[in-house]
Amino acid sequence: MYFHLSFLLFLLTVCNVSAANGPVRYQVQGETFEGFFLSPIPQAPLILLVHDWDGLTGYEIKRAEMLAGLGYAVFAVDLFGAGVSPTTIEEKKQATSVLYNDRQRLRSLLRGGLEAARTQGGNVANGVAMGYCFGGAAVLELARSGADLKGFVSFHGGLETPDGQDYQAVKGKILIFHGTADRSVSMEEFAALAETLEKGGLPHEMITYGGAPHAFSVFGTDRYRKDADTQSWKRFAEFLDQTLR
Repeated sequence: MYFHLSFLLFLLTVCNVSAANGPVRYQVQGETFEGFFLSPIPQAPLILLVHDWDGLTGYEIKRAEMLAGLGYAVFAVDLFGAGVSPTTIEEKKQATSVLYNDRQRLRSLLRGGLEAARTQGGNVANGVAMGYCFGGAAVLELARSGADLKGFVSFHGGLETPDGQDYQAVKGKILIFHGTADRSVSMEEFAALAETLEKGGLPHEMITYGGAPHAFSVFGTDRYRKDADTQSWKRFAEFLDQTLR
């Protein structure tokens, strides 16, 4: 079970962690959000990490620590607002549907997260965005917006392209990890995205894992599949090494 960010903030305060590494409060269009920043060295390549539908929790913090251990700076963005931690299915659906129904707001919050990362010293010019489930869908939204990043990575994320959108403005490589047994995001959606990216001549790689359900990489849940998690993380680390300086 993972702690929510408010409790992590308390622990980091008690342990006197420096302001450069830990929770970060920032503003987007007058609203307060609370992300999390880690950087092993100044100007390390940056990973913008986007949370699942339960908000920024200890799961994302653990992944950020794993990435920092590989030498990357990480900014875990907050898309729901400081102190907002949905717990019930209804609350999670509500929090995400607001953003799915207002794509401009979603894009503004993602770009606000990038700016917050830059303010913390994150090397946005040498960065990749990645996300889990809802976060994976958000990362593809960021890609379609034309964000100037080198890569966009989705772990078991939503793959449907919204009406009226396309991938013509994408500037970086796209990497998709998907479970063949995912009942939330179909293989038809996976194939449709592959066809769209291929027709557009966009650099991409899309991998499926047999027997892996939706959210196959989330530790401590009945959906976790160690083989799919291990293999996808290995390929992700290789992708980062190949893509970032």
